[in-house]
Amino acid sequence: MSYVTVMHTLEAAVARAGDKVALRSKRDGRLVDVTWKEYEANVRAVAKALIAAGVQPHEGVAIVGFNAPEWLYADLGAIWAGAIPAGVYTTSSAEQAAYIVRHCDARVAFVDTAEQADKLVSAKSSMPKLERIVQWSGKPTSSEVTSFEDFVATGKDVDERALAARMDAQKVEDACTLIYTSGTTGNPKGVLLSHKNITWTAKAAETHGFREGDVAVSYLPLSHIAEQMLTIHVPMLVGGLVHFAESLEKMPEALVEAHPTYFLGVPRVWEKMQAKMEAAMVSAPPLRRRIAAWARSVGLRGGYAEQRGEPKPMLWGLANKLVFTKVRARIGLDRCRFPLTGAAPTSKDTLEFFLSLGLPLYEVYGMSECTGPATQSIPAAWRTGSVGKVLTGAELRIADDGEILLRGDHVFVGYLKDEAATREAIDADGWLHSGDVGEIDADGYVRVTDRKKEILITAGGENVAPQLVESLLKSIPAVAQAVVVGDRQKYLAALLTLDPERVASEAAAAGSSARDVRAAATCETFRAHIERRVHEVNERLARVQAVKRFTILPGELTVDGGELTPTLKLRRKVIAQKYAEQIAALYAT
Repeated sequence: MSYVTVMHTLEAAVARAGDKVALRSKRDGRLVDVTWKEYEANVRAVAKALIAAGVQPHEGVAIVGFNAPEWLYADLGAIWAGAIPAGVYTTSSAEQAAYIVRHCDARVAFVDTAEQADKLVSAKSSMPKLERIVQWSGKPTSSEVTSFEDFVATGKDVDERALAARMDAQKVEDACTLIYTSGTTGNPKGVLLSHKNITWTAKAAETHGFREGDVAVSYLPLSHIAEQMLTIHVPMLVGGLVHFAESLEKMPEALVEAHPTYFLGVPRVWEKMQAKMEAAMVSAPPLRRRIAAWARSVGLRGGYAEQRGEPKPMLWGLANKLVFTKVRARIGLDRCRFPLTGAAPTSKDTLEFFLSLGLPLYEVYGMSECTGPATQSIPAAWRTGSVGKVLTGAELRIADDGEILLRGDHVFVGYLKDEAATREAIDADGWLHSGDVGEIDADGYVRVTDRKKEILITAGGENVAPQLVESLLKSIPAVAQAVVVGDRQKYLAALLTLDPERVASEAAAAGSSARDVRAAATCETFRAHIERRVHEVNERLARVQAVKRFTILPGELTVDGGELTPTLKLRRKVIAQKYAEQIAALYAT
C-alpha cells in the first residue's frame, strides 16, 4: 500500500466530508457540533500557535485532560507543527506528570482544568524547559497559565508558508506521536509511533468493516493508543463522527445519546454493565425473570451456533424481539456493529453474559508498541475466548517459550531515549516481543493465556498463569476483582473484592444478613458461601492452579489507590506491597 502522513489523512477527510459533523460534545448542557472543515481549521490554528511559541520539530507537547475536541486540536496541532504530542493520564500525580513533560522535552503543555494546571505549576521547577501551560476548560487561576483562546490567538500572524514547511518536512517514517506506557513498575517508557504506524493501522481497521458515517463514543483515556485510534485516526480515515462523553461516570448517558456503531469497553466497563443488569433482573417481576432466563439460554446457544457457522435456534428471532432488542436499546447499543473489548483479559462469564443477550463482545489484542491492535475479532470471524485473528498484512507467531511475537508496519519506531529497551523489545529480525504468552489454533484464532513476566513459580517449581485463575474467580457472583498470589510459596492464594451492585442479592441468597461490601467482607456466613464457590472453581483447575486460601478486601482496587493502571490493569507489585500483611496471613500456619 502507499503510505501517507496523518496530515494527509485529515486533509482527505475534509475534501470528502467537509461540511459533515466530525465532533460532538456537550457544552453548558447542550450539544455542540464541529464540522470537518472547522476541525481542520482549529488544528491548523493550534499548530501556528505552537510555532509562534517557539516549539521546534521533534520536541514534545504534553496534553493532560479528559477527552474533548481541544485534546484532538492539541494532539494534531502538535503533529502539524512537526512536534510530537504526549498524552498524560489525568490520574497522574504532579510528580508523574512532570516526569513525562520533562522526558519528552515539552516546551508547551495543554491541560483541561485548573486542577491539572496546578499539578504542573507546583512541579514547574523540575521542568526547566516548560514555558507555557495552556488551559482549555474554565478560567485559569494562576498567572502562569494561559487560556486556550489566548494561546491560539498568538498564532494568527504566523505565515501559512511556515506551517506548510513544517508539514512538508515530515516523512511517513518519522515519529509523530508518543504513547507513554502505564508503568506497572517504574517510570513509564515513551513509545514512539510513526505516521506509517498510525495510518497503516487505521487502514487495517477500516478493511475489517469500519465505514463512513460510523459513530463513536469517546471516554477512555486519550493517553492510550486504543482510544486515539478509535477517536482520532479511524474516524479521520473513514469520515466518522465522535461523540464525547462529559466524564467517565457519564459514559452510559453518552451511549444513549449517541447510539454508537462501535464501542470499546475495557473489561471493567463491561463487568459493571453486567452487574447493573443482573441486579435489575433479580428485582424484576417473576414472569419477566423467567422470560429473560429463557431468552438468555436461547441467545447463548445461538451465539455459539453462529460461531460454528450453524443456524441459530428456531426461537432466536422471538427472543431477540422480546428481550435482546429492548436491552440493546436501553443501554444505547442498538446500532452497535462492533462492541469491542480489550486492554486486559475479559472473563468468560462476562463474555457469555453479553453473548446470551445477543450482543457478542469482539475481543481485540495489542499493545502500544504495535500501535494498538495486533489481532481483531469481527462479526465475520470471532470465537468466544479468542482475541481474533492477526490483522491483515501483519505477522504473528508463537516463540518456542510461548511468547507472542509480532511483525509488520504497525511495530513502533522505538522507545524515546532508551535504545537498550528498544533492542530488547525488537529483535534483529524485526519481531516485537510482546511479553504475552499465547497460542494459535488450527483456524488462526489467537488466545492470550498470560503475561510472560507475571507467571508465578511455586515453591515446587510449577509455573502458573495467574490470569487464567483470576478470570475464573471473577466469574463467581459478587466477586468484582481477583488477584492470585503465590510466587515461591507452597500453594496459591487470592485477594478478592466484592461488587457493590451484586453483593446484597448474593448475600441474601447465601442466607447472610450483610447488605454492603464492608459487612459481607467480615460475615462468616457470606465467607462460607464464597468458599464453596472457590472450591467449585478449583475443581475446574489443575491441582497446582487451585486456590487454597483467600481473603476478602473491604473495598475495590482502584486507580486512585495505586493498585490499577489508568487502563485498569493490575499493578501486582503495588498490590503485593500494599496488602503485604493480608498476604502474609494467607500463608501463616
